Amino acid sequence: MGDMANSSIEFHPKPQQQREAPHAGGFGCTLAELRSLMELRGAEALQKVQEAYGDVSGLCRRLKTSPTEGLANNANDLEKRRQIYGQNFIPPKQPKTFLQLVWEALQDVTLIILEVAAIVSLGLSFYAPPGEESEACGNVSAGAEDEGEAEAGWIEGAAILLSVTCVVLVTAFNDWSKERQFRGLQSRIEQEQRFSVIRDGQLLQVPVAALVVGDIAQVKYGDLLPADGVLIQGNDLKIDESSLTGESDHVRKSADKDPMLLSGTHVMEGSGRMVVTAVGVNSQTGIIFTLLGAGGEEEEKKDKKGKETVTSVPSGDEGLAVSKKQDGAVAMEMQPLKSAEGGEMEEREKKKASVPKKEKSVLQGKLTKLAVQIGKAGLVMSAITVIILVLYFVIETFVVDGRVWLAECTPVYVQYFVKFFIIGVTVLVVAVPEGLPLAVTISLAYSVKKMMRDNNLVRHLDACETMGNATAICSDKTGTLTTNRMTVVQSYLGDTHYKEVPAPSTLTPKILDLLVHAISINSAYTTKILPPEKEGALPRQVGNKTECALLGFVLDLKRDFQPVREQIPEDKLYKVYTFNSVRKSMSTVIRMPDGGFRLFSKGASEILLKKCSNILNSHGELRGFRPRDRDDMVKKIIEPMACDGLRTICIAYRDFAAAQEPDWDNENEVVGDLTCIAVVGIEDPVRPEVPEAIRKCQRAGITVRMVTGDNINTARAIAAKCGIIQPGEDFLCLEGKEFNRRIRNEKGEIEQERLDKVWPKLRVLARSSPTDKHTLVKGIIDSNTGEQRQVVAVTGDGTNDGPALKKADVGFAMGIAGTDVAKEASDIILTDDNFTSIVKAVMWGRNVYDSISKFLQFQLTVNVVAVIVAFTGACITQDSPLKAVQMLWVNLIMDTFASLALATEPPTEALLLRKPYGRDKPLISRTMMKNILGHAVYQLTIIFTLLFVGELFFDIDSGRNAPLHSPPSEHYTIIFNTFVMMQLFNEINARKIHGERNVFHGIFSNPIFCTIVLGTFAIQVIATIPTSQLKCLKEAGHGPGKDEMTDEELAEGEEEIDHAERELRRGQILWFRGLNRIQTQIRVVKAFRSSLYEGLEKPESKTSIHNFMATPEFLINDYTHNIPLIDDTDVDENEERLRAPPPPSPNQNNNAIDSGIYLSTHGTKSATSSVLSSRPGSPLHSVETSL
Repeated sequence: MGDMANSSIEFHPKPQQQREAPHAGGFGCTLAELRSLMELRGAEALQKVQEAYGDVSGLCRRLKTSPTEGLANNANDLEKRRQIYGQNFIPPKQPKTFLQLVWEALQDVTLIILEVAAIVSLGLSFYAPPGEESEACGNVSAGAEDEGEAEAGWIEGAAILLSVTCVVLVTAFNDWSKERQFRGLQSRIEQEQRFSVIRDGQLLQVPVAALVVGDIAQVKYGDLLPADGVLIQGNDLKIDESSLTGESDHVRKSADKDPMLLSGTHVMEGSGRMVVTAVGVNSQTGIIFTLLGAGGEEEEKKDKKGKETVTSVPSGDEGLAVSKKQDGAVAMEMQPLKSAEGGEMEEREKKKASVPKKEKSVLQGKLTKLAVQIGKAGLVMSAITVIILVLYFVIETFVVDGRVWLAECTPVYVQYFVKFFIIGVTVLVVAVPEGLPLAVTISLAYSVKKMMRDNNLVRHLDACETMGNATAICSDKTGTLTTNRMTVVQSYLGDTHYKEVPAPSTLTPKILDLLVHAISINSAYTTKILPPEKEGALPRQVGNKTECALLGFVLDLKRDFQPVREQIPEDKLYKVYTFNSVRKSMSTVIRMPDGGFRLFSKGASEILLKKCSNILNSHGELRGFRPRDRDDMVKKIIEPMACDGLRTICIAYRDFAAAQEPDWDNENEVVGDLTCIAVVGIEDPVRPEVPEAIRKCQRAGITVRMVTGDNINTARAIAAKCGIIQPGEDFLCLEGKEFNRRIRNEKGEIEQERLDKVWPKLRVLARSSPTDKHTLVKGIIDSNTGEQRQVVAVTGDGTNDGPALKKADVGFAMGIAGTDVAKEASDIILTDDNFTSIVKAVMWGRNVYDSISKFLQFQLTVNVVAVIVAFTGACITQDSPLKAVQMLWVNLIMDTFASLALATEPPTEALLLRKPYGRDKPLISRTMMKNILGHAVYQLTIIFTLLFVGELFFDIDSGRNAPLHSPPSEHYTIIFNTFVMMQLFNEINARKIHGERNVFHGIFSNPIFCTIVLGTFAIQVIATIPTSQLKCLKEAGHGPGKDEMTDEELAEGEEEIDHAERELRRGQILWFRGLNRIQTQIRVVKAFRSSLYEGLEKPESKTSIHNFMATPEFLINDYTHNIPLIDDTDVDENEERLRAPPPPSPNQNNNAIDSGIYLSTHGTKSATSSVLSSRPGSPLHSVETSL
């Protein structure tokens, strides 16, 4: 057959090429033709193939490929095919651009409120009300009307906008990098997916994207088909097409009934070869994705339409790089149910159970709840703040002072209301921990990146933190706990039990021959044993590991399987019953030269021995095998093997005479009345590192259960070796049947109460079907017994594990041994198939949970303190001690940087020494609550002390009750600095949340943390140094004379945003105004002189105004409330100003001097007097000296 196919290719092409030149690129089929062919199903499709091409090999000829040899591995030919028929790649949806992400970040409600407030504030600050009527508006107009002041008014609005910009950019950048990481992760998953094709007669593993039309692909159990094709030859092939059709029944495929194989469907049983006819966007999946607009804009609409349509698509068809390339979360949610076995009842149940991907992860649920609670509290607080401020202002202005609302005063009042509104929004901004989503994202992204190194490929971000809460792990045995390198170590051949591989000479040739044929033919031809890659290494096992063990046994018997396979190639096999989880056996029928048939069968020994009626004795002759003999054999041979932890496999055969061809579809009839050739015991050694890993899990409060399809004795033996069961413990080891009997009622329905009696003690579930695994996982997750609800992780590698992997809170698929279906259903792929990697995942998961708790403890302390300070400050002093800008700065450094610092703490082994949190435990533990409240009390005490008596401690002006738009006072700057520094040190405290004493432990193991703490400290210090102290900045200004400079120094005060230009103008204005007032000052001094000499004995002690102002009689003790000083000030006010005791250095005074207008009697001194004292030549200087 193969030769014929080849020869047909040699002879036909030339004439054909001329005949079909109009066809694409010299191939005998156009793209459209193949597309329309793939839309047909069943008999229709078969008819079309026969009409158009004669048969499948005719189609292969048209596509210039050989059904047995495949394509020539010729780069030019492959490239040409890609150009004509397309690549096997579905273009991903465009990622969101940075600007789109910025726009999304701007949608945040609190930010919008802030933006509006800031813009209103900005607008009003540029509006100057007419000066004359300002008297009527009362002390309200104090600040707004002076030019020097008005100029500073815009700063607050602008600064708020600036802070908002920073917050938005940081958020957008984080989203952008998260998206990029996610795509990187997806492309890595795609690159790892390969598919078997035949090229140049060689079986190759090529990346899925490299498949081309005309490739001959090998399909086998567990594959996710990466392209559309037509079946050339199949063995008992069953496909799950539910991802395309929604039908859960498996569809039987055969070359003579229904040869159409579609991309995105799963091979549930059997094997075969197909010729690829459509790839990428032209395949059935690709067409659906194009309709869904995976490449375009319709995606958004699609999301909103609910996920029904989507679920029918094989999302995440890894081969096609499909949903992987779509938007992160959506794509991940889209995965359809991969149903994995027959059984209508379970199928429907599973469908219900598994269509929605898991509900919110444990942490997400807790965080959402917390964020909502905090948000509500913040909203209430900010509303109360605004109401109190407005009421206080209105009552004081219009009731107490009895003023009337004048039209010209409206802007002034509105400015006040805007200020109150901004304070309210500030309280809200501070209350809402925007840093929380950021902390979660950073923490997860960081962990996911690091977990890659620990062989955990995380497919769903939240799986990583859910793993930290895991309380139970249901693990597979083969490949996860064991090395999955199987070898036959014991055998029972010709009535003899060999404890090691027998010498070929001791066996009867007939037995040996039958055994070699039975093993070589009745196993997948893709399974091979290849010579080792390096000298001295073990031979490489390719394909199914159990079959590899049997082929290895043939080689150990000094025979070879390859010649047997060449003699009977795969297409000569008459009928194949492939292995599946229900049969637990595999059988192959071949035609004998005499026209009869021979069936070879292999499978689980206890199942297959029941079907044997004969056995070969030591001479290779048949002898009867009765049930009594079977029980005898089970006791003496099989149980001892199983107790050594070996898997027992029975190998048997049966002959059919030529005359009596049976009905091959009646499988029970065909695979019966067998003759047993041998029983072999296969050892799969436990991985050396597994017992220690399981001990760690148990110490960490995680129960490990083994769920396996193996015999119960084997399973128990391996569980004991791994340490899953310990002698003297109270545990259960059950077989699937017994398990079902215990959990189902008379009607055969599963009852949760019955399950609750079984699972807590269950440690080993043997001979289990995929449904049993799913039932167990679902039962444990839904159970409410015990102190806390369980969080279950499951490992699996087979197609049949799909439902359980999907149902579990975290599904681990094996990266090496796992089928595509299992990987598809999983959350994390173990790239080294090793159980110890699961322990690493637990460690990282707990670390994420801890990082977020640390951040919460830190953040909530900041929030509690800031909200209370802003609230009480606003209510008592009509102004928040922490301004909106400062709050946003705190929010920015504290939220963004702290989340980065605390989220990147590396995990330690100590994390595995405590019990898991479980589903119900609150996010904020008692210890954390204690820390938060303790710190809050301490911080509030200090801040309130500073706020109400700080000016006395530091001998500075009070910043309380400052007018509208007054520049920052030294007093409030001290409060702000103190507040930030306390938060900074609290960040170090937040590193420990379990009541540890030493918060510095391991601090240097996290360079990011150290950098951020020091960096924040440095920025804070620089930001609050008065500009006047920064000499270097002065030189750059080339300002006017020395005197203006000193004035400017005074004017600058604590201003953070320094524009030399503006400062200069302000200095000049102050200077001229100072000169204008000098005359008034002289009059006052003269008036004083006469009265002074009367009251004081020693005039010479009053050599200067400064000294005399400091004498007790002139200290003013009645702190009158603030009086605005307007240009035509009366003499009395000047008297008060002169009497105020001066502070020691000119630079100390900031509040008043900065504005140059607003002078209170709380120990402030006038701008003029300071100007005068700095100019010896001024007229007042002589007055002073004469005094």
